Amino acid sequence: MTFPEFVSARSGPAERGREFGVRWSTEIAAAHTGYMTLFETLGGGTARVRALSEEALAQTTAWAPPLGAEIRAIAAGAGLEPWRIASVNARTEILAALNAPVRSECSTAVVLPDGAPPRTVQTWDWHDVMRDVPVVWAYEPRPGHRVRTFTEFGALAKVGVNGAGLGVHFNILGHASDGGATGVPVHMIARRVLDEAATLEDAERIARSARTSASTAITVVTYDGRRGRAATLEICPDGVGVVPPDRDGVLLHTNHFEDPGLAAGEAGGDELPGSRARLGHLRSRTRALTAPTPRERADALIGHAPGDAPVCAHPTSADPSRPRWETLATISLDVDAGALDIHKGGPCLATQASWRRYPRDV
Repeated sequence: MTFPEFVSARSGPAERGREFGVRWSTEIAAAHTGYMTLFETLGGGTARVRALSEEALAQTTAWAPPLGAEIRAIAAGAGLEPWRIASVNARTEILAALNAPVRSECSTAVVLPDGAPPRTVQTWDWHDVMRDVPVVWAYEPRPGHRVRTFTEFGALAKVGVNGAGLGVHFNILGHASDGGATGVPVHMIARRVLDEAATLEDAERIARSARTSASTAITVVTYDGRRGRAATLEICPDGVGVVPPDRDGVLLHTNHFEDPGLAAGEAGGDELPGSRARLGHLRSRTRALTAPTPRERADALIGHAPGDAPVCAHPTSADPSRPRWETLATISLDVDAGALDIHKGGPCLATQASWRRYPRDV
């Protein structure tokens, strides 16, 4: 079981977006339908979701015109109205505007060994009905600058790597400042970092340039052939916090703020203890998270026994009308090779054969 992969043959946002929209029109429409169903369960009718999506598209276009053009081109290629593609890209912002409960999802671990590339792994947890939404997309935003991103059909980026030796992991956060006037979608920040950044400083500059209306943690990892670096950019409407690795070169993140100033406005309620427990679980497995292979690092995330924090999520309700959370992917970045290693499913189901490298030739 692997995720579909698409390599863009077209350059330029309009040509690239249209090509993607034409090729994956059925899948893109299904992703949008899935999100509309989710929004409706939270009280978001079509008119309100459309208004939020159109404003998110306007903010994107003002902040990064090529990204706005690419969203419109995907819509044209897929035969959909632009706001429908914008709604997938702005799903975090729409959920914040609808006051959706902050749910713990995704755990990220980065280790910076001396004299070797960074070693990373994360889980991607989302609604189990979204199992068929992910796609791995390879493209060149400019000649010679390669990007590969694990994302969703219609969304411009999420977790990914670029040819400059930089990669990003992604964790959702919740903050009291979320849900105001619609800002630049956090997924657009990840996309622009992958398209433009080669250093942590580049990524921070891009993140600080965007006015946002929802929160997320983008963990940026770089390698220049000699030294690895990493930092988590905790992004929210109140600002951007930068969380460095510890003195041993270990950087762990789940779904709560680590920046002291931003943590004062934390939102998450009953989910926060679970996020902190998962972070503690990661800390207890630090030695195993330094392992050289993605399979070994994923094994370090497993914890189902009594007293362990469940990093690997499994649906707990038999009612398909209720949100059912599942670890849909386990992802590792090889920033030295510009590659993604992905297992479709949670760490506890991973085998040596279940991992797929994108691209396969590196």
